[in-house]
Amino acid sequence: MASNDDIETNTKFAEKNNATFPVLSDENKSVAEAYGVKSMIGYPKRWTFYIGTDGTILKIDKEVTPLSAGKDIAANLAELNVDQK
Repeated sequence: MASNDDIETNTKFAEKNNATFPVLSDENKSVAEAYGVKSMIGYPKRWTFYIGTDGTILKIDKEVTPLSAGKDIAANLAELNVDQK
């Protein structure tokens, strides 16, 4: 996950939500700009990028809904035949 929040804010978010994945603090928005999600109002667009082990982008979900994101990610990973751990 990438966020424009600072490291302290992202660490608190990860701890509060028992995150089992890394959270990138992109305070200068360089990653958001590189992936084309930097918006005019300063907040990144909520897109999910599915990136293969070889670094290629397998899919981009531009219709992310926070309330269903977990289920949507699981469905997209299954569709992409990503091994479950």
